[in-house]
Amino acid sequence: MPKITRITTQKKHKDRYNIFLDDGGGEKYGFSVDESILVEYRLRKQMELDDSTVTVLIQKDTLHKHYTLAINYLSYRMRTKKEMRDYLVQKEVDEEHISQIMKKLNEEGLTDDREFARSFVRTRMNTSSKGPILVRQELLQKGVAEELASEAVAIYSFDVQFEKALKLAEKNLRSNSKKSFRQQVQKMQGTLMQKGFTGDVVKEVTSELQNQKDDDAEWEALVKQGEKLLHKHRQKYSGFQLSQKVKEALYRKGFTIDLINTFLDEYMEQ
Repeated sequence: MPKITRITTQKKHKDRYNIFLDDGGGEKYGFSVDESILVEYRLRKQMELDDSTVTVLIQKDTLHKHYTLAINYLSYRMRTKKEMRDYLVQKEVDEEHISQIMKKLNEEGLTDDREFARSFVRTRMNTSSKGPILVRQELLQKGVAEELASEAVAIYSFDVQFEKALKLAEKNLRSNSKKSFRQQVQKMQGTLMQKGFTGDVVKEVTSELQNQKDDDAEWEALVKQGEKLLHKHRQKYSGFQLSQKVKEALYRKGFTIDLINTFLDEYMEQ
């Protein structure tokens, strides 16, 4: 029966040990184990190891390596159960070890989808411009159950949504200031919906911004676009036809008929 002849510390990994054996044919490298396994099995010089024990030690050490992989993966941020399982599969960990590792992580409270979801929502609220609908979709993609995802997203209150959406909307309006207010609002609404804000919040933000409409800015935007249209169509049209072409184009751009008529009255004769 092989005997342990020497136990040495690995140079690059001080918590791992190389075990050397002699089965009668001289000393040779046998296997390596983590310090925890060395202590658990009280491995020492002159200790005899049969083949089945060596197999168990190697399996235990492999499981420990895989568990360490999982712990390292968790060190960067919290993970869902699905993320952890997918990671271990990617690392080619066998299914038996995955099951054991997942069970241990769960028992230790290291893979808690409910707590992950709540933490994820809080982070998204504080660091992103995403609304609750989009955040919920992200949770589902990460493998969080629908019930837990909905429960977590409830943290994202209407007031918090409104404040975040309003800031985003105001920024969006400024970036589209050369368009009609109607077009600005339409683009803003589309942006908020794409960001995952609820219909009620978008409606409330729209109502708030309607009170901030700047008539002078609207007129300036119309004049700028109207002059471009006049310049474009004057080469081909004149009189009533020119007026209609410009009027139709400005109306499609979201300006009111009254404002368009005022512009045409002032600028058609220039």
